[in-house]
Amino acid sequence: MTEEEEAELEAQADDVDENADADEAEGLQAGDFVKLAYTAYTTEDDQLVDTTDPEVAEEEGVDDQAEEFEPRTLVLGEGHIFDEVEDAIIGGEVGDSGTVTIEAAEAFGEYDPDDVQTVSAEKIDEDDRYPGANVQIDGKQGYISTIVGGRARVDFNHPLAGEDVEYEYEVVEEVDDIEQQAAGLFEMYLGMEPDLWIETDEVEEEVPVESDEDDEDEDSEPEFETEVVEKETLYLEATPQMTMNQQWMMGKQQIGQDVIDKLGVDRVIVQEVIDGMGGMGMPGMMGGMGGGAGGEADIEEALEEADVDADEIVEELEGAEE
Repeated sequence: MTEEEEAELEAQADDVDENADADEAEGLQAGDFVKLAYTAYTTEDDQLVDTTDPEVAEEEGVDDQAEEFEPRTLVLGEGHIFDEVEDAIIGGEVGDSGTVTIEAAEAFGEYDPDDVQTVSAEKIDEDDRYPGANVQIDGKQGYISTIVGGRARVDFNHPLAGEDVEYEYEVVEEVDDIEQQAAGLFEMYLGMEPDLWIETDEVEEEVPVESDEDDEDEDSEPEFETEVVEKETLYLEATPQMTMNQQWMMGKQQIGQDVIDKLGVDRVIVQEVIDGMGGMGMPGMMGGMGGGAGGEADIEEALEEADVDADEIVEELEGAEE
């Protein structure tokens, strides 16, 4: 047997071993949706980093924030949590809990003194010219450490840079319901859960007709026929809160595609709901005129009150066109 043949056999054996390992993999795996409860503090001064526990939020005085403190749905292997925490969860099962310490470099980065810079106060909005204010300078996010006269020291490090983080977690449940999975994804993307539901729709599609190879002409136009197909559709109700969400405005196409890929649905349809105004009608031109019964009479009355001759206006317009 030649060396090349031996190398090929070894490669095939490695592939078989890898496939066997994949088949034998047990427990939670990358791609699984789980509901996770967690609380994270900095190890040095016990500063709260994040929590899903309402009691912890109340103790730390952050329960007045516009978010719900409850276990969160996320996808393993997608970078939604620290890698060290994912490594601890994958292969485990629902009910598992533990504590993982994430070093600063893997958490929010090491503190870099060079990322503290002096800038002109003119680059900062007047309302933000005070120590501790979060500011954006030349596209970089930072916070003011000191400000004296016309100069400000801005720290562009993450506020938790240089801090190790202790992360306590519990895997509450595995999420199999596709609508719950979708809600969890949107919670991660947008910080909110829109009203959503999934339906199977029958949709007409134009599909190419397979032609006989013997009769095929290179210059002929392809033929299509209408076919009714089923599409698994995720519907979203676009509330004003969602419509004005910055993450949604900037990345709705990417978010929609990611949802399709992860959930296996065929499409996402966003529905905008416009509530009625109790018969108030739509204000028009000139303080409410412009349509509906009596609209034309109202316009004539307004022209008379303004001492304007409608015939003269028409003549002037026709003259301008000539």
